[in-house]
Amino acid sequence: MKLADFDFHLPDALIALRPTSPRDSARLLVVNPGAPLEDLRVHDLPALLRAGDVLVVNDTRVIPARLKGVRMRGDSRIAVEATLHRQLDEQTWAAFMRPGKKLAPHDRITFGADLAATVREKGEGGEIVLAFDLAGGDLMAAIAAHGMMPLPPYIAAKRGEDARDRADYQTVYAAEEGSVAAPTAGLHFTPELLARLAAAGVGLEKLTLHVGAGTFLPVKTEDLSMHKMHAEWGEIDPATADRLNAARAAGGRIICVGTTSLRLIESAADPDGAIRPFRAETAIFITPGYRFRAAEGLMTNFHLPKSTLFMLVSAFAGQATMRAAYDHAIASGYRFYSYGDASLLWRAE
Repeated sequence: MKLADFDFHLPDALIALRPTSPRDSARLLVVNPGAPLEDLRVHDLPALLRAGDVLVVNDTRVIPARLKGVRMRGDSRIAVEATLHRQLDEQTWAAFMRPGKKLAPHDRITFGADLAATVREKGEGGEIVLAFDLAGGDLMAAIAAHGMMPLPPYIAAKRGEDARDRADYQTVYAAEEGSVAAPTAGLHFTPELLARLAAAGVGLEKLTLHVGAGTFLPVKTEDLSMHKMHAEWGEIDPATADRLNAARAAGGRIICVGTTSLRLIESAADPDGAIRPFRAETAIFITPGYRFRAAEGLMTNFHLPKSTLFMLVSAFAGQATMRAAYDHAIASGYRFYSYGDASLLWRAE
């Protein structure tokens, strides 16, 4: 497959810079291969599901992972910016840094009076391994005090991060700290919507996939077989796996909220669809031709041209179906990306 197969023109005006309010008033495009498209709202979701279905959400919590600092080398001082993207241990993070070319192993970087790190390694593409002076809870508290929410590049290029983003860029069920990007389909849920879904007999199961900044990196190779995904850490505990398998056995459908939930479910599923406990990194790369194992539905936002996420939804519902759906969304003024509108996709056979 070629990168050009997943290109399309997106008018700049359709990039959402703020979410809708209330969250569940966002538009929802229902895409069922072989059926007409439906233009609804996220708050219509309970009527689209049935008792026994299970929504699978990602309960990761976004940390304020953008840090501005100063590199100190002898008498030399330069301003730098780090976007933490993967925790390696209690004290060490991999980060994308600007200007990465100005950094070298053993450089000291100060991010605040109580937050400093040493460059341990320097990789390709501006990736740096930072060993902080603090560890564990002390480190996370210092990052929270000095960091900024890591808004996606296509939002950050148009406006700065502000106090609203601390709440807006977080799901209402976020619990496990570790992501540097939100599982954005989950941003549409409210406590009231979750209560209505429960009253309709729709289950809710939580897993954790810590989203890394690699999700925003462009695909740089025309031949998709040459693209390498960044690994992300995820967990499905044994009790959750058991409940999901029981729901499937009883005829319930697994509907993943967000591509992160889908990628983790598919990483943990056997060829027959049985979901196993999972606690590891995954770098699964889903493109058309992939045979899905467990997920039957996917709720997701509208994605970037030529992105791995547009490739994933094209694999899930079919390339022609998703091309038509995106053409409709653009013509109808749907809002795109992290703060944009949503779609509910049913899997193509």
